[in-house]
Amino acid sequence: MADLDRWQYLLLMGACLALTLPLEWVLRARVYRRPLRALQAILVTVVVFSIWDIIAIGRGLWHYSPLYTTGIMLPFGFPLEELVFFIVIPLCALLTYEAVGYGLDVLTGLRRRRRTREDEDA
Repeated sequence: MADLDRWQYLLLMGACLALTLPLEWVLRARVYRRPLRALQAILVTVVVFSIWDIIAIGRGLWHYSPLYTTGIMLPFGFPLEELVFFIVIPLCALLTYEAVGYGLDVLTGLRRRRRTREDEDA
């Protein structure tokens, strides 16, 4: 079980991606179909929060448990899992945002069509 603990953080990120992936097709999020736009949105988060984390780690304000991380460290004591987090979570949020927007558009269109039919019947 201890070996699996080291992968918890990355497994959680994988689960987040797996749970939001269907939004691309089911609710037409169209995030993966526009990779440049997704990259632009995610890049800001990666840069800002990576700098934030590196500063906090350097000042000893926080650290990452070696029990729940793979031990793969990037420069400045920055764990690989944290970089993955800064990519995955914004991507999942973007998928969710776009899917909700599409769902609202569909609902609004349905309501609009229903009102139009009711007006015609009246």
